[in-house]
Amino acid sequence: MFDIIFDTIVMRPYVFTFFVAFLLACVPHVGWRKTLTFIVAAYLIAFISEKLSITTGFPYGWYYYLDTTSHKELWVSGVPFFDSLSYVFLTYCSYTTALFILSPLATRGLDLITLETRAIRHSWAALILGAFLQTFLDIIIDPVALQGNRWFLGQIYGYHELGLHFGVPISNYVGWLLTSFVLVAAFQQIDRRVEEKAPYGIFAIPFRSLLGPILYMSVLIFNWVISLSIGENLIALTGIFIFTLPILMVTILTVLRVNRYREEELQEHLKDYPWSLLNKFKE
Repeated sequence: MFDIIFDTIVMRPYVFTFFVAFLLACVPHVGWRKTLTFIVAAYLIAFISEKLSITTGFPYGWYYYLDTTSHKELWVSGVPFFDSLSYVFLTYCSYTTALFILSPLATRGLDLITLETRAIRHSWAALILGAFLQTFLDIIIDPVALQGNRWFLGQIYGYHELGLHFGVPISNYVGWLLTSFVLVAAFQQIDRRVEEKAPYGIFAIPFRSLLGPILYMSVLIFNWVISLSIGENLIALTGIFIFTLPILMVTILTVLRVNRYREEELQEHLKDYPWSLLNKFKE
């Protein structure tokens, strides 16, 4: 068993690199307990959604896995372990990118800090934006993954019918949006637990508020690079065009919003998260 787990990590180093980056971002954000709870919950939600789809066609439409690596890496009931695990860091980076967009921003020295509040974290705006951000990640990921036989992923799955978007059916993206809503809502529910002091594992880390958005961009760039490396220039350029305007808008609005917060927004942030780095600066 330990051999198959080790081989899984060796075969999918890019997945586990992203997963480690998720841990480095999520633990200082919400603490070890919430992070571990979310990992288990998100994995189970993702696994159930994939298992349902390959057996019933819901929620992603009919697709199938090619069992060519189950003797080399960990599979769970016909689903590659790494595939369901990927949903964990994709959800977190999408949700925290939504928080970055929605929250007031403050700088202390060179650091950029989101003035998150419980109301922002648990809002419908964060849920909807986070779910759509995750779905748009899959719009970039899935066409590249479908070409897995041409890069180190390998051909691990396929669709019963050729889809409209570079072979991917639209039903897949509808299913991703539905599943993303459930995943982001699960994170919000786990995060609702109120602590009077800093949860175990939370610590000051430079640019902590940027780690989620950086992970989000890293996933995008990774898939664009793979697309270009296998000669799928149209897939890469389409993805880049899709994200150019949103990235430009967020960048410009970020510059305009920095340190433009109201005093009551700062006080609400400090009230909800008294262990905030901003309190340490005040001291």
